[in-house]
Amino acid sequence: MKYNILLGFLCFCSSVVSQNITAKLIDKSTNKPIPFANIKTGTYSGVISNDEGFFTVSSVDDSKSIVISCMGYENRTLTINEIKESNLIITLQQALNQLDEVFISSKTPNADFIIAKVRAKLTKNYNIDLQQYNIFKRTTDHVDFKSLEFEIDKASNVKKKQLEGVNKSLTDLVNQVKNSNMVQFADLKGKVFTLNKDSIKLEVEKATELLDYKNDFSIENIQDKMQNIILKYLDTTKTYKLKTGLFKIEDSLALNDDDFKEDDKNEYKVSSLNKATESLLKRGQFYNNSFLSKLINANLYQYSLEDVGYNNGELTYIISFKPRKGKAKYEGKLYVTDDTYAITRADYSYYKNRRGQKFNLRLLIGVKYIENVSKGTVIFEKDSSNLYHPKYIKRTYGSYFYVSRPLKFIENSSERNKVSFDFTIEGDNSTKEELLITGQNKLTLLDFQAERQAEKTPIIKLNRYEKTIWDSEGVLEPSLEMKAFESKD
Repeated sequence: MKYNILLGFLCFCSSVVSQNITAKLIDKSTNKPIPFANIKTGTYSGVISNDEGFFTVSSVDDSKSIVISCMGYENRTLTINEIKESNLIITLQQALNQLDEVFISSKTPNADFIIAKVRAKLTKNYNIDLQQYNIFKRTTDHVDFKSLEFEIDKASNVKKKQLEGVNKSLTDLVNQVKNSNMVQFADLKGKVFTLNKDSIKLEVEKATELLDYKNDFSIENIQDKMQNIILKYLDTTKTYKLKTGLFKIEDSLALNDDDFKEDDKNEYKVSSLNKATESLLKRGQFYNNSFLSKLINANLYQYSLEDVGYNNGELTYIISFKPRKGKAKYEGKLYVTDDTYAITRADYSYYKNRRGQKFNLRLLIGVKYIENVSKGTVIFEKDSSNLYHPKYIKRTYGSYFYVSRPLKFIENSSERNKVSFDFTIEGDNSTKEELLITGQNKLTLLDFQAERQAEKTPIIKLNRYEKTIWDSEGVLEPSLEMKAFESKD
């Protein structure tokens, strides 16, 4: 109920303030939301519905038509006024299974043949060299701490009352961490200029960060807070050596160190944003040994033709894939056009009990890591020259982590007083990255060389979601979780 009230309020505010409307796509038969549908507002412009079926478009012109298409559903063309009259809920009718209708059983194409044609036409269908992409990128991070323990083993020259204070402060920190809902959102809008797959430039128009800064509990941040608590109860006029782990990594610390001051920098390094954007963009590219290229490697995967239908007016094969060999890790579906043999969509996730990287030295150095979540969707769109470009890239990855470290503070004095304790933390984290490309233009080499990437860009820090911060078309509609987010302080 709270979410429905919130959605209605946000939609109302959107209509009045920014002249946008937010609507939801649902399956006509099941009433379930329809994610990743293509909402075209122009020949080469539009947005994608989010995980929950929501999307936002401009409502300045009520007579303006939009075209909604999604594989497995019949296309719908609606005016803005018709969307408003539908109470912002749009239903799509499922398309009937057309495999038997389109092909006589004896002439049904072979899935391996289709994938072979896909590989043969990659260079003709895809090329991101010297392109300008208008982008919107969102990153959502979650951390769920399952265990958090601190235990003081030794404290020389520390009074009992001081130790009681330390333990109380550490217990309060543990409870604060365990009761926190560690989630943060980072959005940016801008332009990407590509030279090739390994060289891009990024122009950031706006960047926002939505986070409860009082409860920022990364592993490093928790250790910093813990160290700061202990330093407060020691002799604050002195400095200390910190030794951690079996390898005795040493740092010199004092309570007034800059390391313990709250980070109030309201800017990002653009080079870091560039690296993250390039990495995500590569998930939607075909080149030697790229992620998508591995999915169409017949030595690694086996394929089955599941269905055929129409998507954006193109006859499309739906091909499922799963590992052929042990080193292949994914299963999913590929959507391939009949006339060009281009993949227009790829869905993937780990197959059964397959996992990513593992690192288990829990008994030796107190560290364990298992990458246990990896899934995503890539959607392509054809341009005026019949090349296919990424329209939407989503990647979700997560892991289990365990870190147990012995820490020791050693006073920088002749007495060499010590405080040693054990620090153990265990939990799961997940990251969802989304990249929406809202426009595309061809560049020349001179165009690319003329672009100058800034060193830094300002961040707008938010403690609650603000709809008007993104008051123009061309962004991903936020999840209900993001809309409802509000810092406790």
